Amino acid sequence: MIVQGNIVDILNKHIYKGEVEVTGGKIIAIRKAEHSVEDFILPGFVDAHIHIESSMLVPSEFAKIAVLHGTVATVSDPHEIANVLGVKGVDFMIENGKKVPLKFNFGAPSCVPATSFESAGAIIDADDIKNMMQNPDIKYLAEMMNYPGVIYNDDEVLKKIAWAKHYNKPVDGHAPGLRGEDLDTYISAGIYTDHECFTYEEGLEKLQKGMKVIIREGSAAKNFEALINLLPEYYEHMMFCSDDKHPDDLLLGGINQLCERAVAKGIDVFKVLQAACINPVKHYNLEVGLLQEGNAADFIVVKDLQKFEVSQTYINGELVADNGQSFVKHVDFEVFNNFNIKKKNVSDFEFHSASEKIRVIEALDGELVTNEIEADSLLKDGNLVSDIKNDVLKITVVNRYQNTSPSIAFIKNFGLKEGAIASSVGHDSHNIIAVGVSDELICKAVNLLIENKGGICAVTSSKEKVVPLPVAGIMSDKSAEEIGKAYAELDKMAKDLGSKLRAPYMTLSFMALLVIPSLKLSDKGLFDGNTFKFTSLEVK
Repeated sequence: MIVQGNIVDILNKHIYKGEVEVTGGKIIAIRKAEHSVEDFILPGFVDAHIHIESSMLVPSEFAKIAVLHGTVATVSDPHEIANVLGVKGVDFMIENGKKVPLKFNFGAPSCVPATSFESAGAIIDADDIKNMMQNPDIKYLAEMMNYPGVIYNDDEVLKKIAWAKHYNKPVDGHAPGLRGEDLDTYISAGIYTDHECFTYEEGLEKLQKGMKVIIREGSAAKNFEALINLLPEYYEHMMFCSDDKHPDDLLLGGINQLCERAVAKGIDVFKVLQAACINPVKHYNLEVGLLQEGNAADFIVVKDLQKFEVSQTYINGELVADNGQSFVKHVDFEVFNNFNIKKKNVSDFEFHSASEKIRVIEALDGELVTNEIEADSLLKDGNLVSDIKNDVLKITVVNRYQNTSPSIAFIKNFGLKEGAIASSVGHDSHNIIAVGVSDELICKAVNLLIENKGGICAVTSSKEKVVPLPVAGIMSDKSAEEIGKAYAELDKMAKDLGSKLRAPYMTLSFMALLVIPSLKLSDKGLFDGNTFKFTSLEVK
């Protein structure tokens, strides 16, 4: 097979008319050649950090869409399914991913459960990490979110890192806002990446101290604008990632979109493409071709180097996408779940108090971090209730692994004027999380998800809409097109109920993510991410 076009030699910063000859899945020759083809041939895009589960698709269905946007490989942390099903869940992701051409590179989840302050469905300890590191299908130790454990020499945390080093596998970081001496300690443990930087200054410090910064642009967390101006100087030490991307956004694009935006800012195209195509392969030692003779034939054809509209995607010499048509085939798989609770009563969501002030989570659009603010209490028969007028709404997290009482808090900026929304995609433990204008509607939304053994939903007093997620309660057994359309309809319903957030369900899913400051809610209570301790809803 011979593919002609303008060859983009990223490392040598050179573009020339030529052709790529492929035999047996390998590139056997790249040579100059005269022809009339105007398209450009370049290495495929690599998403340097992504949770496939956040697309609500199993890997084989994710691949169908990703190849359309020129993604040939991912660095995938199966942390989400691991928190539900443990090592069994990781094995499912690996085996399902093997059945399609896209090159999934899975890591061993380092924080299952993410903290001791929440209830998860499984535990992965240092002995499990040791066993996983011996598996050639495990490429790295996934994001070490327990940065306090690293800083304060937690024995179990350090053992996990030590096993990754023993097997010569990279260790991924996760340290939002970490600076100064604490950052020095974190890096000295052997952690050299971070995708959680949300300011230019933070990214600069981490780069200057030897870390590789991954620019994240997901459905909720969007750090591209804050960090992209670091790329011209530090392009050899930066990458692009999606982290968490919901299905409707996945249908629109991937790393190709970030390349388009970076080039539009006037950044040198070779520097942009080095971050998008080359750096992840080299850092993680991936078996992914870089458009060189002898490499696996993993490359893409794009119409230009401005929009990066993908015409064709090749993986191991196989044409897997051609002008908007994906050739990745459906594969059958067994559905696993872990949903074990009974329906709740409205009274379960009451919080009786006499406090005049309450501590409130302030959600920030486009960020995973939150603020802690105070608000006046709104009491009805001694029960704290949603204050719709001031957009201070009741939020709950419900343990989905065992029957316990829901935890209750309040949140600002969801903007609902009626109804409630809920999701069993609740990072990191994936308990049910819901927010609404009344206890009755919150209860209705929670029970709808319990009935379906997982999903996302929106309800009013007269209407309900649900997208079931039967695979571990976090992924669909449907196609990307089906789930993408259904998710978009649900997203619209949430916005019709009043939410002004760009991605209300993605934002909701992170309100139980305790390792991201400042104020979050677990199934065990309101949590201060700065002090790493529980705190009181009531302000004394």
